[in-house]
Amino acid sequence: MNLSRDDALNNEKTASRLRVAAVQMVSTPRIDDNLTAAAHLIADAVAQGAELIALPEYFPIMGIHDSDKVALQEHDGHGTIQDFLAGIAREHGIWLIGGSLPLSASTPDKVLNTSLVYDPQGRRVARYDKIHLFGFQQGAECYDESATIEAGRRVAAFETPVGRIGLSICYDLRFPELYRALGVCSLLIVPAAFTETTGRAHWEILLRARAIENQCYVLAVAQGGQHENGRETHGNSMLIDPWGLILDRKSKGPGIVIGDLEQSRLEEVRASLPALRHRVM
Repeated sequence: MNLSRDDALNNEKTASRLRVAAVQMVSTPRIDDNLTAAAHLIADAVAQGAELIALPEYFPIMGIHDSDKVALQEHDGHGTIQDFLAGIAREHGIWLIGGSLPLSASTPDKVLNTSLVYDPQGRRVARYDKIHLFGFQQGAECYDESATIEAGRRVAAFETPVGRIGLSICYDLRFPELYRALGVCSLLIVPAAFTETTGRAHWEILLRARAIENQCYVLAVAQGGQHENGRETHGNSMLIDPWGLILDRKSKGPGIVIGDLEQSRLEEVRASLPALRHRVM
């Protein structure tokens, strides 16, 4: 059954609060080191009361060469990285979003850049393959994700006690139509490895715009520092409320951003400025 826009707004779950955390990392070319670092930061977030935790894009591998992730790809449902995510979610009894990991694509020389979601029992409840692939050239700085990544085709969201949570990855942030296609959400997740150049110019502006226009929380979880492959990522992980206010942030280096998603705040913003109901397209 298709719900109207008003039905979608009225039928959101009514749990009052959820503590969420973003784990900022500076990932290396070594999967074991990255999983160990992620486990320690997740445990720190859990100790601070986090019930939903997100990891950044490329959290398990930031290779020396773009092709490194192709060599380390996992098949859907099987592999060290997926076992790690399921086990950590189950161990701590949390919702866990694995920002992105390389899964097998339709051709052997590419991977899907995939975000996986696990519930507090360690069951996988959602999968999103990154749709928009980053391309950028400015002087000697050049990136072309399409050389090693196959684009996804479908948006993805999942349901929690505080409502619908929408998934996206990094460059998707520049495409507001993707977030509209997700429907009415309480929270949008944006794992990323934004470059320092593009991040310094656009990261915060785009994140706050997505929160304001969709009247929901945004949890942005980034790579943030100088990597062994020479790449510098912007960091600046943050939690933004539905009015566009930044509730917490981490500029550079490994660490945690944490805060509460409050249903009353969502209702307050949407009641005072009912833009979601005013949409005509």
